[in-house]
Amino acid sequence: MIEKEYHTYLKLERGLSPNSVAAYEQDLLRLRSYMDAHGIDIVRATYDDLQAFVFDTFKSISSVRTQARLIAGIHSFYRFLLYHHYIEQDPSELLESPKKEHHLPEVLSLDEIDSMIAQIDMSKPESHRNRAIIEMLYGSGLRVSELVNLHLSDIYRKEGFMRITGKGNKQRLVPISPVADQWLEYWLEDRSKLDIKAEYSDIVFLNRYGRQLTRAMIFTIVKGLAKQADIHKTISPHTLRHSFATHLLQNGADLRIIQDLLGHEDITPTEIYTHIEIQDLREAILKYHPENR
Repeated sequence: MIEKEYHTYLKLERGLSPNSVAAYEQDLLRLRSYMDAHGIDIVRATYDDLQAFVFDTFKSISSVRTQARLIAGIHSFYRFLLYHHYIEQDPSELLESPKKEHHLPEVLSLDEIDSMIAQIDMSKPESHRNRAIIEMLYGSGLRVSELVNLHLSDIYRKEGFMRITGKGNKQRLVPISPVADQWLEYWLEDRSKLDIKAEYSDIVFLNRYGRQLTRAMIFTIVKGLAKQADIHKTISPHTLRHSFATHLLQNGADLRIIQDLLGHEDITPTEIYTHIEIQDLREAILKYHPENR
């Protein structure tokens, strides 16, 4: 049966996760149900048949993300049929995905970041660590995964740089700000007093039991500080990364430099920060231009 072959293709040949396999199979089930109901052989479906399916299905799907995933599922199935010689031409080739909605990320002001930092209780043993975490996220624009996997052997304090391993195991050099370096020094002194498990001896950020901090713990720290600071925004560690990039741009940094610092392989993801800047300019025009008063 074709569905079983497709399952094997997704799992073994494409190496997809169980969740992704299940999602693609759900898309196929939806497509087959439609084709069966209209007396169409799914293998012999034409572009017009697929267009009709998409038009009919999208009536009940408002999310652009879900629509795009369904189109991706259709493409995947017909590429499989083509690859395994069930068909000679891919009828889904010209199907276009809807443009995904681009939500501008939340950005914190410098005052809001200072307010979060002020909430760190310096009488607690984890205070130096938490301050160093905030400074690394905001001062260097690290991803959470990059922060929790940062190694002591990747930090060159004398030179003022860190070697960061980002997405796809791609490495880049990122400067350590003087403020971040100062708090890192305080934390490393505290860290030296912990009973550190051997497997975490080179990991920078640890919990009080000498084990590697989890991503969830970083989220808890950041969200907790934002709540204490009475900041009513959707805050995550990534918000500090967004704020890092936005503040650099607002103060005149070149977009290509920001791209390198963030570890974006191409310029497109970085360009979202120009949208934030443009939004600021638009708001200024609406507020201050005499024609709009």
